[in-house]
Amino acid sequence: MLKIGVLVSGRGSNLQAIIDSIEAGKVNAKIEIVVSDNPKALALERCRKHGIPYTTIEQKNHSSRKAFEEAIVKVLKEKGVELVVLAGFMRILSGHFLKHFPNRVINIHPSLIPAFQGLHAQEQAVKFGAKFSGCTVHIVDESVDAGPVIVQAVVPVLPEDTGETLAERILKWEHKILPQTIQWFAENRIKIDGRKVIVEGAKYGELPVNPALEIF
Repeated sequence: MLKIGVLVSGRGSNLQAIIDSIEAGKVNAKIEIVVSDNPKALALERCRKHGIPYTTIEQKNHSSRKAFEEAIVKVLKEKGVELVVLAGFMRILSGHFLKHFPNRVINIHPSLIPAFQGLHAQEQAVKFGAKFSGCTVHIVDESVDAGPVIVQAVVPVLPEDTGETLAERILKWEHKILPQTIQWFAENRIKIDGRKVIVEGAKYGELPVNPALEIF
């Protein structure tokens, strides 16, 4: 069983999707710890509801970004975490953090990266006039929302869309591709060669998700 640590900052809807998928037996993983940089995050209430261990580590309580990250690493290492999952964690992690978990930190981003990186990606897509957007699970590197892509889901942008309405439709796919990716890691099927990530045995080439979902 894959031991995961989840980093959150907000409401934790993707955390909930992971919890639900584990409890349904779709994902062979255990959430060993949830770490939040926000003590008021709704995600922590989800942890309490499901009996999941959690802790709060705030950057303002540390002398530097490095010290803040080292505090998080310490907790993750103590719990034996094998995969770090960013689920709405609103901090950019440095190379210092990433070296502790090489190619084992993943993030979910609400766009088809490399398009619309950073904050408010859905609103960016609407304002740009894009006809398609979506979401991406990627390996985290020192860039911002530009690490090697594992899986993407495509969502049409409608003429009447706002950032909010597009975000709602994208979120439904986020809740599928993030747990799916965790399961691929649990099955040791993720192979990384530079920027190219292949899921061994997965089916490629169909829409709206590439590679195709297997647990939904």
